[in-house]
Amino acid sequence: MLNTLNGPLKIGLGFALAGITLTVIGIFRDPGTPITAWSLIVGSLISGATWGLISWAIATAAVTVENDVAAGESESD
Repeated sequence: MLNTLNGPLKIGLGFALAGITLTVIGIFRDPGTPITAWSLIVGSLISGATWGLISWAIATAAVTVENDVAAGESESD
């Protein structure tokens, strides 16, 4: 399945996984925070969605710009 995903989507999923991992690590490392299923789920959803969406958008914009530059260069030749 991973072979069928495009580059920006792979980047978005990778950063979402990194965000979720860092959130879970942070929750377990903070001795003052009670560890509940709710805090793990909400923290993972917020960080995963934020990191994933923003990194996907940046990667998509970079691919679009590269395609536009390549199209512009082929038109001028």
